[in-house]
Amino acid sequence: MRPVIQLLLTMTALLASSLVSPCAAQGADRMKSETGPTTVLGPSNPALHDGAQALLAGRAEDGVRLTLLGLEAAADSREEESALSNLCAGYILLKNYVEAKKFCDLLLVRNDQSWRGYNNRAVIHLKLKQYELADQDLKRGEQLRPGAHTLKVARALYMDAVHPVAPEVIIDDREVDDSNSTP
Repeated sequence: MRPVIQLLLTMTALLASSLVSPCAAQGADRMKSETGPTTVLGPSNPALHDGAQALLAGRAEDGVRLTLLGLEAAADSREEESALSNLCAGYILLKNYVEAKKFCDLLLVRNDQSWRGYNNRAVIHLKLKQYELADQDLKRGEQLRPGAHTLKVARALYMDAVHPVAPEVIIDDREVDDSNSTP
């Protein structure tokens, strides 16, 4: 596989795994309430849910648009943080790193324990060749969520950028001229 295609696939997988579903743990919070469990049919914030699905499907423009609507309709801080994280990832997909960083920074001001926020911001720093900042964010994310696959992928991208490895295998594809050989 060509390195450019492999990098694009890796970045897509990295961003997809850093998206936060707004419904991921809504049942867990309700199970702890004194009123007992509540049944929720469908997402509590359809625009936020649909935005996450669009981003996962690679439809970044739709995903960002829907997620912005979901942010406006957010019912609580958890939905707001999900929206901010997804907007950061969505703008990375759109290669709008200034907007992406703005949403990552907003998320991390609200919740400095968001390992996904640090992961996404590290990706932005990598894209902008700000390797020291990327390393700082990766270290913080790794402290918060040791062993997270998404952080491992981002760390590998960082290592490839900062400490590239020379290929050890050289393929000799020269053709041999057999016309001068004797039978």
